[in-house]
Amino acid sequence: MKILFTLFVYLIAPFLLIGLVNKAKALWAGRRGAPVRQPWFDLVKLLRKGEIISRTTSFVFRLAPPINVAAAVLAVLLVPLPRQQALLHFPGDFVLFAYTLGLARFMLVAAAMDTGSSFEGMGAAREVTFASIVEPAFFILLGTLALVTGDTSFADIFRSLNYSAGYTVLVKSLGTIVLFIMLLAEGSRVPVDDPNTHLELTMIHEVMILDYSGPDLAFMHYAAWLKSVVVITLLANLVAPSGIGPAGGFLFFSALFVILAFSVAAVESLMARLRMSHVPQFIFLMTALAITAFVVVLFFRYGRI
Repeated sequence: MKILFTLFVYLIAPFLLIGLVNKAKALWAGRRGAPVRQPWFDLVKLLRKGEIISRTTSFVFRLAPPINVAAAVLAVLLVPLPRQQALLHFPGDFVLFAYTLGLARFMLVAAAMDTGSSFEGMGAAREVTFASIVEPAFFILLGTLALVTGDTSFADIFRSLNYSAGYTVLVKSLGTIVLFIMLLAEGSRVPVDDPNTHLELTMIHEVMILDYSGPDLAFMHYAAWLKSVVVITLLANLVAPSGIGPAGGFLFFSALFVILAFSVAAVESLMARLRMSHVPQFIFLMTALAITAFVVVLFFRYGRI
């Protein structure tokens, strides 16, 4: 029952996330906007359409969509809902989690390069550049949390974190900002990327899937949405208060899910996309905050830096 419930949550959450973000952005702009369930209709519409595949592509182009979806689903199995056990957990599972997302990114970039388009190659180069900043910051943060708790599994880390020393409040605060920036970067949201435009100067994720159509495009969209939900789940685990059970953890996750959806919409409505040369500086904030959290742990745990 727990497995079916968790899979059901992750099945509907990606559509709900994008629907809430788009609805909130419309409200910020003074418009009524599309219904929250519109992403579901869009995906079903794509699944019913045919595909057009370039003759220059190889099997890599066809493999990328199912591998991206499979990688996102595996990431879901590794990350627990707050105060619940992950469906797949073992010591060091956060390393597999990071490499799973890395495999999805590798296939996405390889498929973009496989089209032979310089336009998609430009997007692939940008994706790899920014990922080389995001991934080390993520590892530093998780390594810091593992150092605080002495555990190397997602479920054990988040369970033990609330019973650690008082300085972990600062570590959790820094980690919250790190994961929120990761949500914007990995979710291809403003100010890192703009999912609603097809301008050469602003495209990263969208340009890499420009040659996809029909079901393959639907898979690519769903994998990207599901990855954003996974990052939100990590953030919910990090800030979940102690003393709540599985039911309370789910309610907390639901409330935070809605808050973060509206927060992403607010960011996109109140600020413009950064210039491409300034995006690395914004993402480097993740690294700076993750290193700061690591230094805080060293100082309070060992009395020296």
